[in-house]
Amino acid sequence: MTSIYFLPLNFVNSFNHSDKKNVNYLQTLQYLYQQLPMFQRIGPQAFKKDLGNIIALCDHLNQPQDSFKSIHIAGTNGKGSTAHALSAVLQQAGYKVGLYTSPHYRDFRERIKINGKYITEQVVVDFVAEHKTYFEELKPSFFEMTVALSFDYFAAQSVDIAIVEVGLGGRLDSTNVLSPILSVITNISFDHTDMLGNTLPLIAAEKAGIIKTNTPVVIGEIHSETRPVFEVKAKEMNAPIHFAEQIYLLKNITNTLTSLQFDAYKNGVLQYPNLQSDLQANYQLKNLVTVLQCVNLLPQLGFEVSEAALYSGLKEVKKISNLLGRWHVLSEKNPIIIADSAHNIAGIEYAMQQIEGIDFQHLHFVFGTVNDKKPDQVLQQLPKNATYYFCKANVPRGLNAQILKEKAADFGLQGEAYDSVGEALKAAKQIADVKDLVYIGGSIFVVAEIV
Repeated sequence: MTSIYFLPLNFVNSFNHSDKKNVNYLQTLQYLYQQLPMFQRIGPQAFKKDLGNIIALCDHLNQPQDSFKSIHIAGTNGKGSTAHALSAVLQQAGYKVGLYTSPHYRDFRERIKINGKYITEQVVVDFVAEHKTYFEELKPSFFEMTVALSFDYFAAQSVDIAIVEVGLGGRLDSTNVLSPILSVITNISFDHTDMLGNTLPLIAAEKAGIIKTNTPVVIGEIHSETRPVFEVKAKEMNAPIHFAEQIYLLKNITNTLTSLQFDAYKNGVLQYPNLQSDLQANYQLKNLVTVLQCVNLLPQLGFEVSEAALYSGLKEVKKISNLLGRWHVLSEKNPIIIADSAHNIAGIEYAMQQIEGIDFQHLHFVFGTVNDKKPDQVLQQLPKNATYYFCKANVPRGLNAQILKEKAADFGLQGEAYDSVGEALKAAKQIADVKDLVYIGGSIFVVAEIV
């Protein structure tokens, strides 16, 4: 079997952060990562355009996805933050909450949590060992098998509710065998256009595939091109549709590097004064509006959430639900250092707007991306008055740093190329003044090497 050191670094980190003595777990991860194709390793060619394998897996496992209630979340950006925020609030309300998200940063087990605690190594080992013969016959993808594992685990642990994030798209995503009590679509922007479509309505149609019959759906961000797509699909499915931005408005917003405070108005009336959240970036306001509308619907879906649970859950989302990589403040001063997972057009735009609101002297940008995306639209959004440290994340999909540097120069972005994310960050720290800001981003894989 191929050495683990040939695996992408953020997958190797799964080994680095695990118990070195658990040889069976290491071998199990090797099997998952090396024997099964996965989008995170090889890109678009691993994307499967049908639900056949996940349906077969669920049949084999006796339909675990039907034994717990769920909330299903799709969208271009904000899925993970929204999922973790809902998990934190429901946990504070006293529920046992399963959470499935992807990808992971440091540890494979980040993908599957109950009340913020990772699935155990032994459960992963036992699941693969028990069903390996069937896997060899079916040949599911890495993602399909991980989704099946999460469903099986949540069922076995009798969670009160599971919050499940779509991996890619929605209609044909492996998670879309759920029958949720609530569907959520955070927003629509351009990402994975080679698989989901090259217009916003086409992308929206794929995301709208998670809307289920007679099941309410919350739409986070309203866009004139995508709204009709959701309305038509919701009508077709007889699904009550709720546009969160039309219901909740956030005012009196103040934020620091580590916290966000605001008043929440529902239909023009102050409902929640002085809400606080450690989802501190301004772009999280859109996600928080979505979360508030979901919480607004939960009582009629069988889940009571007190104001106290809402306030305490939102205040410490990252701690309660164990969230990594979103506007991760590594240093608050001398210099400020922030790592953030923004990696597509809309995400980078929001992140750059957030940076503009910070008081600093000069921006140092540690930047990397992947080779199966066209970086031009992202590069044209980046500030020209920053110093860039171009790097390649240690994954096969990473775009060569020298090529990235040359592409960036076409947009007036100047800097040097580095062999690794670590070397780029080290150089930025050495050059940056104590009053400067160092931002690390452009790819989830870049951030995974830092947080």
